[in-house]
Amino acid sequence: MAIRTGLIGYGRNGSTMHANPICELPEFEMVAVCDVDKAARDAAAARFGVPVYESYSQMLEKEDLDFVVVVTYNHQHASMAAECLEAGVDVLVTKPWAVNQAEAAKMIETAKKAKKLLLPWLPSRWGCQLAKLREVIAAGEIGKVYRVERRVTTFGRRADWQTRSDHAGGYLLNWGPHIVDQPVQLLGERVESVYARMSQVVNPGDVEDVFSAVLTLDGGETIQCDHIVASGDSPEWVVYGDRGTITVHNKTLEVHQVRFEENIDPSAYRSTVNKTVRTEEASGAVYGDEMEIYREIATALRRETVYPITLESGLYLTKLLDAIRLSAAEDVVVNVAVNGEPANSNG
Repeated sequence: MAIRTGLIGYGRNGSTMHANPICELPEFEMVAVCDVDKAARDAAAARFGVPVYESYSQMLEKEDLDFVVVVTYNHQHASMAAECLEAGVDVLVTKPWAVNQAEAAKMIETAKKAKKLLLPWLPSRWGCQLAKLREVIAAGEIGKVYRVERRVTTFGRRADWQTRSDHAGGYLLNWGPHIVDQPVQLLGERVESVYARMSQVVNPGDVEDVFSAVLTLDGGETIQCDHIVASGDSPEWVVYGDRGTITVHNKTLEVHQVRFEENIDPSAYRSTVNKTVRTEEASGAVYGDEMEIYREIATALRRETVYPITLESGLYLTKLLDAIRLSAAEDVVVNVAVNGEPANSNG
């Protein structure tokens, strides 16, 4: 029997990356759509031939739903998800699933009390770049990794709700779930401390369009995450190992390997090395394939498998984003390992 699904939010992402798999996969049935915008409701009604609602509370009351997907303004995610959980349905929440740790923790508590599934939407964990990097690193091709850089650069301005603080807009919550989460997942270690800067460079509104964060891990490795809205092309990843480096542009990985001489001349400035360079191609979607992810969602909703993203993992990512915001606001190093408190001040 198909999973009876309601969609809250039929905008850019709701109408594509969520509506498409819900409609195309036999595991799901689109039962109702909610959006505050009449044009969006009309488009959904024409496409699906299902009831449409301006009020999600009314949709929950009138429709027999198994599952609801929340794809609305950032500041609405946690409260809407909680109300859906209390109504007795499983919920998927788009990123960011919450604006801060307090919201996330309350949402998790609601899910546990309701005994319903709460699923964080973090599609980048299925991304092909991340998968290929794991493969190359696991093969030992660049030795021990000690630093990872993850960045997104572009030239382009936007003037929608993502530029407004009253909707919890800004690029940290928009892109942080991609470019902060992925390298932390890649290295698989806990973050000790964070130092970050944020600024508003070209966009209108009142939120950041540039952020840069340095994360120090408990194993001593460092991660640098950058979103730069006014920049030419740069590698999306640079992974540094003690025997080589990997750079990533789109789906192409350039693997630089070195081999040191066994005996080092102490009188030389430095030893010579043998270098090799080759490329590998990642296959799949850079930020995850929605069809693949929704198939996994379906088996989790049927209680046949466990959804691969735990609530604790989602909460930890929110903690890291909170630490980045705090560090940038107060110009401090934030000790993430001690309740996200500032470790020291620079001024």
